[in-house]
Amino acid sequence: MSFNQNKILITGGAGFLGSHLTEKLLSQGNDVLVVDNFFTGTKQNLAHLLGNTNLEVIRHDVTFPLYVEVNQIYNLACPASPVHYQFDPVQTTKTSVHGAINMLGLAKRTRARILQASTSEVYGDPEVHPQPESYWGKVNPIGIRSCYDEGKRCAETLFFDYHRQHQTDIKVVRIFNTYGPRMHPNDGRVVSNFIVQALQSKDITIYGDGSQTRSFCYVDDLIDAMIKMMNSEKGFTGPVNIGNPGEFTMLQLAEMVLKLSNSKSKIIYQPLPSDDPKQRQPNIDLAKTKLGWQPKVNLEDGLKETIAYFKRMI
Repeated sequence: MSFNQNKILITGGAGFLGSHLTEKLLSQGNDVLVVDNFFTGTKQNLAHLLGNTNLEVIRHDVTFPLYVEVNQIYNLACPASPVHYQFDPVQTTKTSVHGAINMLGLAKRTRARILQASTSEVYGDPEVHPQPESYWGKVNPIGIRSCYDEGKRCAETLFFDYHRQHQTDIKVVRIFNTYGPRMHPNDGRVVSNFIVQALQSKDITIYGDGSQTRSFCYVDDLIDAMIKMMNSEKGFTGPVNIGNPGEFTMLQLAEMVLKLSNSKSKIIYQPLPSDDPKQRQPNIDLAKTKLGWQPKVNLEDGLKETIAYFKRMI
């Protein structure tokens, strides 16, 4: 490592987003330290990078303090799909809250810049559409999704309090639905669900009537935005929405997956799960203005890449 080389810590670096971020930062010549407890992240996601001498991987849970020397921290650690975060809801909240406290403490001590991977879930089931960063959200504090939603909201609180109280150099991004290669095949998310069902010729399950909407951002676009945010001007904290404003109904997504995978699966309908938001669409004006960023990959092209990955996996 050269003296002026960035030493970057990525918590959750073996996960879906983390492994893509690790790959991109290594390709730019950075020294990268991945910290992951491998609950949802996998060594397989990093296997192709392990020969790189600029990469170090530590098995560690962010709910415990970590003592390392770095100058940038990307805090991504937290299970992000309901199947995973509802497995141990208390631990999910601890990962968001204790994880934020421990990483902010590390940033304070090392004077590192720290980016929080927050989520569109801070908006809950929104009454404002599309959602701007100024919207405070509508979140159930005692529901089955609250461990994740409220954990992430509390993490944002901690980031801004560390910034105000200790002048910690923070950046906060709110990530909307993201998809692409290395998604967990059993994470219960709509894109991976539909693709796995289509490739296995199983019925494609739509919850509700299929009219609820989501906006899907391809992983490469998302990582590009995160890096731009980390390297944005000092004092610009965010939060900044990053996602693709292209809005699709669940039925449109299911039909596109069927077409692109040449599947003979049928579409079936099931009741809607508790606290499932009816609509999600980012307002990305701030990202366009401050980061010069907007997504480039359309849904059809991104799904082709994702389907090709799942074909190799299952």
